[in-house]
Amino acid sequence: MRKFEEKSGQLYGMQKIRGFCHLYIGQEAVAAGTMSAIRPDDNMITAYRDHALAIAKGMTANECMAELYGKITGCTKGKGGSMHFFSKEKRFFGGHGIVGAQIGLGAGIAFAEQYQGTDRATICMFGDGAARQGMLHEVFNMAVLWKLPVVFVCENNHYAMGTSLERTSKVLDIYRLADGYDMPADSVDGMSCEEVHKGMERAVRRAREGGGPTFLEIKTYRFRGHSMSDPAKYRTKEELEDYKEKDPINQVLNTLTSNNWATEEEIEVINNRVKDIVDESVRFAEESPYPNDDELYKDIYSDDTYPYIVD
Repeated sequence: MRKFEEKSGQLYGMQKIRGFCHLYIGQEAVAAGTMSAIRPDDNMITAYRDHALAIAKGMTANECMAELYGKITGCTKGKGGSMHFFSKEKRFFGGHGIVGAQIGLGAGIAFAEQYQGTDRATICMFGDGAARQGMLHEVFNMAVLWKLPVVFVCENNHYAMGTSLERTSKVLDIYRLADGYDMPADSVDGMSCEEVHKGMERAVRRAREGGGPTFLEIKTYRFRGHSMSDPAKYRTKEELEDYKEKDPINQVLNTLTSNNWATEEEIEVINNRVKDIVDESVRFAEESPYPNDDELYKDIYSDDTYPYIVD
């Protein structure tokens, strides 16, 4: 995830990738801890900072990089771009550009699973800025009433674009918003993949067993700006350095080496393999074609027919 995002930032600077681009650097422990606690057939939906979560859910680096390039081999055929990754096969339902809209969609997916009698959980992720949307309160109320098998996750990286949490709310512990709906909730250290796993495992078990929804506020931090166009001058260098000392990648490496679970040589092999995967994704994207013009009229209707389009 980290190497893919670093390469994406580099390619954006080279104008190989255009449009909006929001990087996940610093937040990787949230994705890693979540994926180790859920099943491959569980559902996930998130906002526009979606590259790393898509890869963690099982989507290939090739199809993700190709989508950033706007190529036909991308996960949404080059028509979604950075903010709209999607995979029906991996049960990754976006990638959504409208702030907070995915909260209602996540509850709808969970309702479908409940209606069909499955034991799948749905992970519905959003940022601290989206927690200010009215959609959240309507959905929380319905989810509790209907005991939907959904885990709501606020990835609280402390800034809604450039606006700090302290400037938008008197309630700084976002998980307390669930109290008004009698929904189980918890605050989780999002810089530790182990802590994320523990919190997610409890919440997913509750969803599978018919206990209804859970709200997890996972406190994390993005090391880059809100998007590639954001110089992030609204925070101090000291704050950024403090969080970099908690870098989730370094924490995992320290855990592996201090417990003698991996040698430096083994870690180097992993790093080289990751580099090869990311480099291959760039080659794949570079060599893939752009969509044909007729793609403009495809993927609009589910049955691929267009009765209202006249030549």
